[in-house]
Amino acid sequence: MHDDIPLTTGRARRVLDERILPAVHGVSVPLEVAWNALPGEPIPPAEGLALDYAPYALGTPWGPAWGTTWFRLTGTVPAEWAGRRVEVVADLGFDANMPGFQCEGLVYRADGSPVKSLNPRNQWILIAEEAVGGETVELYVEAAANPVLLDYHPFLPTREGDILTSSRAPLYTTRRIDVAVFESEVHELALDVEVLLELQAELPEGPRRMRILQALDDALDTLDLQRIPETAAAARAALVPALSAPADASAHRISAIGHAHIDSAWLWPVRETVRKVARTTSSMTDLIDQTDDFLYGMSSAQQYAWVKEHRPEVWTRIVAAVAAGRFLPLGGMWVESDTVMPTGEALVRQFTQGQRFFREEFGIAPKGVWLPDSFGYSPALPQLMRRAGFEWFFTQKISWNQVNTFPHHTFLWEGIDGSQVFSHFPPMDTYNSRLAGEEVAKASRQFRENRRATGSIAPVGWGDGGGGTTREMVGKAARLADLEGSARVRWEHPDAFFDRARAELPAPPVWVGELYLELHRATLTSQHRTKQGNRRAEHLLVEAEVWCSAAALRTGEPYPYERLDALWRQVLLLQFHDILPGTSIAWVHREAAATYAQVVSELQGLIRTALSALVGEGDMPLVANPASAALGTVAPYGIASSGDGDPAVRLAETAEGFVLENALVRVAVSREGLVTSAVDLATGRDAVAPGHEANLLQLHQDFPNMWDAWDVDRFYRNRVEDIRSVDAIDAEVGSDGVARVVVRRSFSASTVEQTLSLAPASRTLEIAQSTDWHETEKFLKVAFPLDVRAEHTIAETQFGAQKRVTHTNTSWEAAKFETSMHRFVLVEEPGFGVALVNDSVYGYDTERAVTDGDVVTTLRLSLLRAPRFPDPETDQGVQTHRYGLLIGATLASATDAGILLNQDARPLTGGREVAPLVTVEGGAVLSAVKLADDGSGDLVVRLYEPAGQRATARLRVDAAVTGAHTATLLEEPLAGLETAVDGSFDLALSPFEVRTLRFAPVVR
Repeated sequence: MHDDIPLTTGRARRVLDERILPAVHGVSVPLEVAWNALPGEPIPPAEGLALDYAPYALGTPWGPAWGTTWFRLTGTVPAEWAGRRVEVVADLGFDANMPGFQCEGLVYRADGSPVKSLNPRNQWILIAEEAVGGETVELYVEAAANPVLLDYHPFLPTREGDILTSSRAPLYTTRRIDVAVFESEVHELALDVEVLLELQAELPEGPRRMRILQALDDALDTLDLQRIPETAAAARAALVPALSAPADASAHRISAIGHAHIDSAWLWPVRETVRKVARTTSSMTDLIDQTDDFLYGMSSAQQYAWVKEHRPEVWTRIVAAVAAGRFLPLGGMWVESDTVMPTGEALVRQFTQGQRFFREEFGIAPKGVWLPDSFGYSPALPQLMRRAGFEWFFTQKISWNQVNTFPHHTFLWEGIDGSQVFSHFPPMDTYNSRLAGEEVAKASRQFRENRRATGSIAPVGWGDGGGGTTREMVGKAARLADLEGSARVRWEHPDAFFDRARAELPAPPVWVGELYLELHRATLTSQHRTKQGNRRAEHLLVEAEVWCSAAALRTGEPYPYERLDALWRQVLLLQFHDILPGTSIAWVHREAAATYAQVVSELQGLIRTALSALVGEGDMPLVANPASAALGTVAPYGIASSGDGDPAVRLAETAEGFVLENALVRVAVSREGLVTSAVDLATGRDAVAPGHEANLLQLHQDFPNMWDAWDVDRFYRNRVEDIRSVDAIDAEVGSDGVARVVVRRSFSASTVEQTLSLAPASRTLEIAQSTDWHETEKFLKVAFPLDVRAEHTIAETQFGAQKRVTHTNTSWEAAKFETSMHRFVLVEEPGFGVALVNDSVYGYDTERAVTDGDVVTTLRLSLLRAPRFPDPETDQGVQTHRYGLLIGATLASATDAGILLNQDARPLTGGREVAPLVTVEGGAVLSAVKLADDGSGDLVVRLYEPAGQRATARLRVDAAVTGAHTATLLEEPLAGLETAVDGSFDLALSPFEVRTLRFAPVVR
């Protein structure tokens, strides 16, 4: 490197930071400031403007954590500033951290109309493009004192993550609140210098780099550091040759889209996200008004709905900007949800609720799914996206992989059913681009489809906590539109990018299966209460729709469209990718628990009302089956008389422990409460590996390298404590014929009680566990070493199952040391299989050991963690789980057992049995029975093939229908269905196919 390169760049950086940037607002006059610190929660803007304000002295500390302070700014534009652009500059006490992770504010005019937000990278408010002098300044700032929780590594435990425990001490101190002259030429000079500095840093030594450095030296020699506004134009003129050299014809093309990626909750509660969205969108609509070509994209229908409800004055501006084609609804989902843990039906509702909102409010149906930040992506997604009408998929998160670099940026992603969706990952590896030289160069350098494709996407703006795109970023984009040595940058709708990319790549590379994120694996376990609440609510929502549909069509009971919609939307919000994964502050998870309780209560009420209407009055003992699998003799979604039941399970006490036996299986439990044998009586096969014990709780030290609630690193396995000590053990056969063994243990600072139960005619040894958990940085698992030579595990995912190998031949396989499941995971060899089923677990791991040719496949369920950031009390207290060992399992029986464990029979009394409204025979499982979203009264049925094989199913509707169609996931009719002679419908399903049917009109 030439010796003069660091001299030039060091000089330029210092002049830029210490002289040019301060001179942008170098001439200023302080404003008068008054304030009102609210004692409690935020208030509507109209109330804020009407508060009584007391004088405030600049530099006075303000804002306890999560508090709101209203500031009133008043003053007069000096007469001598006539003809100049005048702005207010307000520094509320910002530090160098990113916007959205500290204090921020929304500025209002005296008439209550919003102006824009204030944050560390956006501290200005326009007063006049050309002042006349003497204008009165009167502005109000709704300032939020959100604490800085994500600042320095390592992440330290903090009580500031909940208003119930946070400090009341003021957090921020104002530094500057002035009215100032905006020196536009100085501002432009700053952007010129910054763009060239960043560009030359990415260039190799050569003529282009040397000429940029010379231009910078010439400009700095021209600039008078004591008279920067007066000499800025001349300095800029010296940079013209360097900035006017055009890009190469083959330069990479970057399709920029303004972006903010506002997390719907994370290090702030949902109520603060409502305000973050209003702040960011007010700034983005303001930036749209001040530019000609800038485009801003925002996903998440929920966030639009918040603005519409809580900030109608901002909503009006959004509506106008959407109509003008400058504010772009993206993604078509209710929120940017986690996609690994929600059920298939929940993902469908993310799409239906999101698309419905965008169509009703804007007449727009987004063409793509926009999920830059979720923690891995289910292989069921491609089919769901395509059946919901989406054409493309966008994410970025897989670039965070710890071990393996994903091999594509633009490709076809193929799901478990064979569906493919055109996908793109931005090669600059960020969804919060600043259009920095490093990012732009990285996009060009890393793009893996460079041989045929010409470009990539750049989401541009401060994100996570909001903030969005700045005028500086817009200025950079203008300079990078056609600049030698750089990629070409232009604002472009993602739809246009994907159209061009498809044309350039008619035969793109294909990635088959899940998009596994080699990071954040612990999100499958953290905050168990949140996950348990989600699982329960998902099943109850589907159940409520089943009974309410039957009651509406058979008894005329009104179908609760609006109530069900509202409850679905509450649950969908909590599936956001920092809530359901358990990575938010304590406040968020405390509120989530309360929301789930309220949702469950309301759904139970809707179910009771519908069931009462269906069975009528009477004292006949009945059982309602809320599941899509047969519950004994009660058909799926049927109501029948309760029978006498099967004979009681035999229970024998031995010297070693207890033996539980029914007509199908025999289970031995040691006096330590461990399962030493689990025999399938028909085959004589023992599920438990010889010399091993199942249901063994294991405690690991769990202190990841970073991201406490998010990560579990592989080295956690290096230290493990087997929990064997027993405080008490008892056994009995109950009046219900179920044999039970109750085990109580103490370990470390915690206690656990397990009830191992075997019911008549059941192949499942069920374990109900209650843990009083008081650990720190520990990971609790339960191990089942199985005598199964399994090449794969088969774990339930949305509308099907996915296989994962049990070996670690490659780095890709080794990286999957913690993986996801829904209600079951199965291992099998020809003729024999074993499954674990659960009611609230999403994480598991597999270990394979071989001794003298004998293979032991150990499955371990992940039960509880105890990270300390961002919630230092994660999972503390009493936690409950239900899981079971299914002996002699097949994929079909594991599917049914998982369903039944999650949906208990409902005993009730009434006057009549009730046949199911919809029945399906053959190789299909019902997923939803509901009335159509459009309020027409049409019946919508969704089913799927669960085993990955071609199947024929026969579906019957126990109601008169005059029309039947297949439909999209959005319930739009497609092809007609032929009716069989007996009034049923025969369906041919491909492996893992999801089919939606619509019956209209339904004759009552």
